[in-house]
Amino acid sequence: MPVPGKGRFPPPDDICRLGAADLAGAIRDRTYSAIDVMKAVLARIDEVNSHVNAIVSLRDREELLREAGDADLALAKGGAAGPLFGVPMAVKDLAQTKGLRTTFGSPIFSNNVPDVDDFFVERLRAVGAIIIGKTNVPEFGLGSNTYNPVYGPTLNAFDHGLTAGGSSGGAAVALALHMLPVADGSDMGGSLRNPAAYNGIYGFRPSQGRVAAGPQPEAFVTQMGVEGPMGRSVRDMALLLSVQSGYDVRSPLSLDGEIDFAKALRPKAKGTRIAWLGDLGGHLAMEPGILDLCAAGLNKLEDAGAVVEPFVPAFDFESLWQAFVTLRHFTSGSALKVHYDDPERRYMLKPEAIFEVEGGLDLLAAKIHAASAMRTAWFRHVVGLFDRFDFLVVPTAQVFPFPIDRHWPDEIAGRKMDSYHRWMEVCALATMAGCPAVNVPVGFDAGGRPMGMQVIGRPRGDQAVLNLAAAYEEVTPYGVR
Repeated sequence: MPVPGKGRFPPPDDICRLGAADLAGAIRDRTYSAIDVMKAVLARIDEVNSHVNAIVSLRDREELLREAGDADLALAKGGAAGPLFGVPMAVKDLAQTKGLRTTFGSPIFSNNVPDVDDFFVERLRAVGAIIIGKTNVPEFGLGSNTYNPVYGPTLNAFDHGLTAGGSSGGAAVALALHMLPVADGSDMGGSLRNPAAYNGIYGFRPSQGRVAAGPQPEAFVTQMGVEGPMGRSVRDMALLLSVQSGYDVRSPLSLDGEIDFAKALRPKAKGTRIAWLGDLGGHLAMEPGILDLCAAGLNKLEDAGAVVEPFVPAFDFESLWQAFVTLRHFTSGSALKVHYDDPERRYMLKPEAIFEVEGGLDLLAAKIHAASAMRTAWFRHVVGLFDRFDFLVVPTAQVFPFPIDRHWPDEIAGRKMDSYHRWMEVCALATMAGCPAVNVPVGFDAGGRPMGMQVIGRPRGDQAVLNLAAAYEEVTPYGVR
């Protein structure tokens, strides 16, 4: 099995090998001091990051060591130690971080330093995490290929000539190469799941509303994008989700309840009913080799007692995709229009951003309503499928990681793609249903290119999805340890 960065970098030391749960435990029981951990993480970043460009806006070393020293002092005095106490973390550069440069990958915001945190960043700080910097993203998170004119491209952890995926590409590569113990991501059309698949790690898109969204100008309509965790293990993802999630009065659609997903983690595959959707009966263009790798991963679950059935839902998937495109124009395009309307900023927008804005310029209310109704119909159809199945499974991407200088695949298996994101249509299924979905690694093709598959669960069935992912992790060698 390929190893990320093998032959290019020294192996990680004992500290950097640890995931977030073990690392936080080692700090609490004083096996390692927070300063020990910070020094190890910064040394690893020094060794690796210049080759892959995953972590950006890295804070001053001495400042970080002082913050780690303060954590050690607080612990020595008997202070409370939260679940991520003393753990270094870098936040995705689409999330606001108070006092720390946040560019959204755009030259428009190249010098932007927010005076507020995103809500989930507040939660990270509240449990003792030390924010060391940001992770790289594509401009405004558009496109599953992480590059931008502010910081440049992020390179794949296994092959530096290939894309890291996106938009959480920096987070995925930093994790895979042991520069971070756990990371946050965000996901509308696969932005968390795709880079996880492309870098051999786990990535979880939670149920809609599980992680409070904000602060943002519009809090009621923009419902397709969510924040979520990424990790080298399911346990670490569950730990971070426990911190990220919970009701926030400032976020009207956030879900009630504080849940310790890590404590409740119970690997379970036996008896679960899984629908294998494949390429939706040929609707999705798929690069050869992807379906075979996913089938092999499903065989592992069958060996663990799951029941897998090939199944194609009877639904109009082309209309569902067009509804996704319309709603993305309506939300993402409308949000970017303020820059499009300013001639001094419009020229700084990449073509994908222009596409989203211009797609929304002439949208009529009736078309937006029809798209939302189509999304509702898909949601109800999926809910009905869960009367028969416990989980739905599809590939995470329709192509393997491609060369970094190729902005997006315009053709798959001889079929033309009609937009910059059509090649990730497979990820819209969970998004449009508002369902939790996890990427689990399924291995590599003959050229060493990674791939993953998505396990989609019932709305608000986040724990069950994590439990199946943990069962899969137990019976496969995939993922980065």
